[in-house]
Order: sequence, then structure tokens, then C-alpha cells
Amino acid sequence: MKLLLVGASGLVGGHVLKLALLDPRISQVVAPSRRALSVHAKLQNPIVDFENLPEDASWWQGIDAVICTLGTTMKAAGSIEIFYRVDHDYPLAFAKLAQRHGTTTYVLNSAIGANASSRFFYNQVKGRLEQDLAALGFRSLTAVRPSVIGGQRSEFRFRESILVTILAGLKPVLPRRWRINTASHIASTLIEEAINPTPGINVVGADRLLA
Repeated sequence: MKLLLVGASGLVGGHVLKLALLDPRISQVVAPSRRALSVHAKLQNPIVDFENLPEDASWWQGIDAVICTLGTTMKAAGSIEIFYRVDHDYPLAFAKLAQRHGTTTYVLNSAIGANASSRFFYNQVKGRLEQDLAALGFRSLTAVRPSVIGGQRSEFRFRESILVTILAGLKPVLPRRWRINTASHIASTLIEEAINPTPGINVVGADRLLA
């Protein structure tokens, strides 16, 4: 199986990359990025400009499934417009090009509460992306919707670290859908959905992402 991984340098994407390179069911991982990743025999790492993706690059050929874990924060983005571009436009652009080259399966790391009609901008963007991906007509489209993600990020997020600490302490009394989802378990689920795709449009909720 040939896998296209979008967002390999992030927390969840990094776990997906590690697991995919170790998985004997996956013969090759194509991970486009802005900066070079560590070299591996199974990894093809084209350096790309996400604003101008190479539409006819050879590495698009033969991709069986896409896993997209791309995303940012409002603080890192610096503006609503850039946030929308990273969390909506880039994942959709990869989807369109992959589909044009014959890919039939797309697996998205979305978020709990994703809803295009949400009052919250973050959830609204995730919901719009899910809607727009669904309109493309992939044979299999799966949105994995984790709650708060647990794991060691490369950059420190103060508010998120406080929330993780609080949720960890409340775990015995929290509903399953609000408990912390570990990045490694989310990654494992994304890979399984890519390798064994379910036809149609599917959602994997946070309660199914508990280790």
C-alpha cells in the first residue's frame, strides 16, 4: 500500500509517520512537507509550497489512501485567514489532487464538535472541511474526531497543558467522549481506517479513540 501523509511534522502526524514506516502493510509513505524529514527507506519526502502544490508530480501516482493530520492554532497562524487556509484550504487541495490522480480513500484527523454551523470558529472550520471533502465523492471518507489530544508537542501550549492536566484528574467521572485521546492511539486509528477503509462517509468519535 502507498500512503500519502499530510501533516507529518505535527504531533499526531509524527506518530502516524512512525507507525506507518514500521507497518509491513504499507510499502511506501509519501509525506510532502515544507522542511525535510528524517530519511527512511520507505519514505518519500518531497519539499513543497503548500500554496502551490505540484499538480503533476510523479509521487501522486499510485497513492491508495490519504491521511491528513494538518492543522495549526490561531496563535501560530496569526490571523483568521491564515488559520482557515491551513486547516481547510490545504487539506482540501491535497484531497482534490489525490483524487484526480486516482486515490479513493481519505482519512482526516478532525475534531470533536466539528460542525459547519457551530458558533465556534474552530469547530466551524473543521465542519466545513468535512462537508467539502464529502462533496468530492471519495469511495471512502473517514473523519476521526478526537477530544483533547494528549502527547508531547514540539511547542509548548499553555492553555492546552492546563486542560490536559484537569481532564486527567477528572478521568474517573468524565463521559468517555470528553476524556483525553492520546496522539499514538489516534494515529493507530487513522492508519487502520486508511488500510481497511469503510465505504461511504464515516465518523470515528472520541469515545472510540480511548486506549
